[in-house]
Amino acid sequence: MDDASVDRLANGLLAALDGRAQAPRAPDMDMGAARQVAERVRTLREARGERVVGRKIGFTNTTIWPRYGVDAPMWNYVWSTTVADLADASELSLGGFHEPRLEPEIVLHLATAPTVGMDDAAPFACIDWVAHGFEVVQSVYPGWRFTGPESAAAFGLHGALRIGPRHTLPERRDHWATLLSRFGVRLFRDGERVAEGHASHVLGGPLRALAFLVDELARYPGSPPLEAGEVVTTGTLTDAQPLSPGESWWTELDGIPIEGIRIETRE
Repeated sequence: MDDASVDRLANGLLAALDGRAQAPRAPDMDMGAARQVAERVRTLREARGERVVGRKIGFTNTTIWPRYGVDAPMWNYVWSTTVADLADASELSLGGFHEPRLEPEIVLHLATAPTVGMDDAAPFACIDWVAHGFEVVQSVYPGWRFTGPESAAAFGLHGALRIGPRHTLPERRDHWATLLSRFGVRLFRDGERVAEGHASHVLGGPLRALAFLVDELARYPGSPPLEAGEVVTTGTLTDAQPLSPGESWWTELDGIPIEGIRIETRE
């Protein structure tokens, strides 16, 4: 994709994000071009004072691919302006989002940078804490209609990330690695169970999602590699659920010593 097209799409996406407008479509864009656009968006956001604090991986849950018409995961950045602890932000204003939906996820914090070619177990050695979180996803394309590359370019659909209590990992962590691939989750809205999922739906587990991200970054050298201190949210454990003001959402987890989390929505 030529520079003028990259600039046009990047500026159009950011204008849509800021103004709650519709974004320009590019249905013929491939993932290489999507990465060019995403990196241009990153430079624009950094120029106005936002700071990358980690990455989000999207569409790692293979059970939902048919619903969205995608066939592969994607990723993008999370920001100092979009990430907060649930303890400090347990009430979520929906006013700034485009068709927001809620995703229960596992969040990993990197103590050291993972490297390309690690086996499934190796990335876990780079992590110092694990948390359960809610990601708010959004689509600047009306009706949640897009291609996989379009979703990757459009902020990876990321809107906000709220992180629950952190669980520091022990030195002997083999048991945790097993638990992270085998736990289940139930998602509730106003007392009604609306979705359930399993860690194995996320590319076989959040650690495998992290390994995917490391290798994917190496495929596109224009994207910076992961660094120590970043958070990585590894993909939704259930299908994303539409959000409306005045709702109470919470989760229950089985098979892992991580507590469920709760968030309230408002206008």
